[in-house]
Amino acid sequence: MPAECRPRERLLLKGAAALSNAELLAVILRTGSLQDTALDLAHKLLSKGGLKLLADAAPEELVQYPGIGTAKAAQIKAVVELCKRMASTGEEIRPTIRSPQDAAHIIMEEMRFLDREHFKALLLNTKNQLLHVYTVSIGSLNSSLVHPRELFKDAIKASAAALILTHNHPSGDTTPSKEDIDVTKRLMEAGQIIGIDVLDHLIFGQGKWISLKEKGFM
Repeated sequence: MPAECRPRERLLLKGAAALSNAELLAVILRTGSLQDTALDLAHKLLSKGGLKLLADAAPEELVQYPGIGTAKAAQIKAVVELCKRMASTGEEIRPTIRSPQDAAHIIMEEMRFLDREHFKALLLNTKNQLLHVYTVSIGSLNSSLVHPRELFKDAIKASAAALILTHNHPSGDTTPSKEDIDVTKRLMEAGQIIGIDVLDHLIFGQGKWISLKEKGFM
């Protein structure tokens, strides 16, 4: 793997926020197995249950997964415990969204393996820091499923200043449909009236994504 694609080198070059969940886990694992690289191993482990698996599983459960030995299980649980202790200090650590890439890395692992369309929103404060990610609807994206009332209800409750729309295409094709574009424009107009900016709309496929803003649809 070229140096610029390796998780550890990317972290040192671009910062931890630029890495996906799988890349961060690969840095923690450090090495792979005879069959898989550390990144391959991380992807496989996350596909079994996401970050919740890492948080909930005991070390003896983690070692049941191919490529995860006692040392790697201990490394994972040590990081999980550090995260819990940081959270217990009461000091909020909120990731800042500076680009579509930042948003994609936060939610990529959550979106890529879904077998139905999930429409989710990332709520941001005035500093573009992530407040919350929530599911707006599940099913084919259309005007009836994604109603402005449902989208902005939680955004208003959270005192969000802006939001980023996301949904997945289970087919793996990230090409935006006419419905995707129409719904996005409708929600942007509603946001302007309410005073909550819709900054972007990301569409996820299998291991890839696009930004409607970068593509010129917004």
